[in-house]
Amino acid sequence: MQRYLEILPLLIRLRVKSEMEYRGAYLLDRLAQIIAYGSAFATVWLIVNRFAMLGGWRWPELALLLSAQLLAYASGAALSFTQFRDLEEQVRLGTFDVLLVKPMSAWAFQVFSGFNIGYSGHIILGLGLMLWSLGQVEVHWTAFAVLYLVASLLSAAMVTAALLTMLGANALFLVRSRHLYSIYFGIWELTRFPLSIFPGWIQTLMLTVLPLGFGSFVPVAYLLGKPIPIFGDWAGIASPFVGPLPVLLAIAHWRYAISKYQGAGG
Repeated sequence: MQRYLEILPLLIRLRVKSEMEYRGAYLLDRLAQIIAYGSAFATVWLIVNRFAMLGGWRWPELALLLSAQLLAYASGAALSFTQFRDLEEQVRLGTFDVLLVKPMSAWAFQVFSGFNIGYSGHIILGLGLMLWSLGQVEVHWTAFAVLYLVASLLSAAMVTAALLTMLGANALFLVRSRHLYSIYFGIWELTRFPLSIFPGWIQTLMLTVLPLGFGSFVPVAYLLGKPIPIFGDWAGIASPFVGPLPVLLAIAHWRYAISKYQGAGG
């Protein structure tokens, strides 16, 4: 086990070295990410600036919501998105078979050898926006409130990683699975706005089947004292503890997908 754990940091270091081989391109890509997300956030600001509030949320409150959404996504996707999005191509070409004969978990090798430091742009923008918004919103910051926010973000990152992993794992028995990510991100983009402005069926979907509402809206609304639809404050209390459930489902789904995998020859 100790030898196994020593390999994982090595895989990450190798990945970082390969990503930083062309530093100029890496930095330009991060700048492009910041500009792209900054433009999307500016669109939200323009809407709020025009109407003063959006669903009862002022701009600093929405800025905190957007920063939490981005930080939770980046933390979870760094361990899952590109790794399992590319799984489809590995299955099609037969290169995934190589992972099955390695003396370690195929999942662990897939995750840590593909650890994506490209999300550093998301982290920089998310942290900057969060630090600004924290000084603007009306929250009584205690040690408990800080711990709650950190725990909720970690839980949200787990939800993100679990959902993205399950989507990609479908390639092991469906071969084609990338189209599922388009559906996921179409729904994920809704989390840039307060959940309370959407119809009831969307609220239910994002608090149950696809618990993306726990990624930013629920913990931020709970800290700000905003109403949370369907489950009320109980959702806020549960927010730091939601993450492990999707992770357990992802583990079960991964094992099921592996059991159905037939190799490149079908």
